[in-house]
Amino acid sequence: MSGTGERVVVIGGDATGMAAASQARRLKSAAELEIVVFERGHFTSYSACGIPYWVGGEVDERDALIARTPAEHRARDIDLRLRTEVVEIDVAGQRVRAHDLETGEQSWTGYDKLVIATGATPIRPALPGIDAAGVHGVQTLDDGQALIDTLASIEGRRAVVVGAGYIGVEMAEALIHRGFEVSMVSRGAEPMSTLDPDMGVLIRKAMEGMGIQVNCAAEVASIRTDAQGRATAVLTADAEYPADVVVLGIGVRPNTDLARAAGLPLGVSGGLLTDLAQRVRGHENIWAGGDCVEVLDLVSGSERHIPLGTHANKHGQVIGSGVGGDYGTFPGVVGTAVSKVCDLEVARTGLLERDARAAGLQFVTAVIESTSRSGYFPGAAPMTVKMLAERRTGRLLGVQIVGREGAGKRIDVAAVALTARLTVEQIVALDLGYAPPFSPVWDPVQVAARKAVSAVRRDQVTH
Repeated sequence: MSGTGERVVVIGGDATGMAAASQARRLKSAAELEIVVFERGHFTSYSACGIPYWVGGEVDERDALIARTPAEHRARDIDLRLRTEVVEIDVAGQRVRAHDLETGEQSWTGYDKLVIATGATPIRPALPGIDAAGVHGVQTLDDGQALIDTLASIEGRRAVVVGAGYIGVEMAEALIHRGFEVSMVSRGAEPMSTLDPDMGVLIRKAMEGMGIQVNCAAEVASIRTDAQGRATAVLTADAEYPADVVVLGIGVRPNTDLARAAGLPLGVSGGLLTDLAQRVRGHENIWAGGDCVEVLDLVSGSERHIPLGTHANKHGQVIGSGVGGDYGTFPGVVGTAVSKVCDLEVARTGLLERDARAAGLQFVTAVIESTSRSGYFPGAAPMTVKMLAERRTGRLLGVQIVGREGAGKRIDVAAVALTARLTVEQIVALDLGYAPPFSPVWDPVQVAARKAVSAVRRDQVTH
């Protein structure tokens, strides 16, 4: 289509899109493969996960979050077109229609191969005042810059965060660091619905300990505005939270409006459906990855939308290999995530209790208290580990960890165990490293596994 070689068009220039473009370029020269990337924003290849730390001042400047600049991509013969949004995919005609956001011009570009890496869109419920000045979502570097500009220009110091997921919790902490009085409003029973409520309560207590007013089981009804159209308060059915700035951390949905309009297959959560090579099902020349797709949950066996940068970058590598004539696969995930809240490290992998029930699995649970190091060693800090195991078989189903320094990355042991489909009894027998500065003689994950083994055995006896 492009003359001497093929043309691949990539929609989206962040983690998946640019990883795919870069990997394809490693495999094929510009004479063999023309690569055109459309990106509606100002930046490429940046860490969206780092935005709360930039807003909070722990990361000094925006550019520290950028892994590779547009100029660096273009130097590798990638035709990167910033501030250009693809508004239509013509699957039959193998072309996309792009809108230049600076000039307003629109044009069609043909492709031999198409990569869809449109990411996710922040959820903005249709509430009165949701689009008022002073109400911010935080998804892109442009969003982060807009929020920082607002924080620097307003006189008041009252902030309300709506939602208590990863972004909401991290943004609440960032605003505390900037000297704001922070209230959080969430409809969940406890912060961080990616944990079971009995673990989420630990997050709430830590947030309250640093001065954040946490309001759970509270549904936002509207955002009140002043005569100039600026947000002044967040209202629920029975309370009012004054606000000089409002930050939305409600969550995201797959950005697949383009794909839906083009008739491409979507899953129950609205994410694109792909095969192991990240090809869109039923379309040999279209690939998709990142936050706009659904992934196979290796524990439950179902497909889910799990938007994480780790998956996005791996998808890009697999797609780039396929586009470049090589081969790669992405077998699925176990749902591993780690975060920091105040001085707590929060991690999870596998299924929560509600996930296991939804998958029709019967399970037992074990919750233990331990320490990050031997109890007598200086710096030993408490941690709580919760483990789910399948009844009768003892197969590990999920792990959640909340603790201080040294707690979070222990989740990786559980992630490997889940991928290998180990039982809790096998986890007890694992040969893990031990020295007093790093762990008690029984690692906390193995202590939880021992308790889970006992629960499984008791269940076998009673059933």
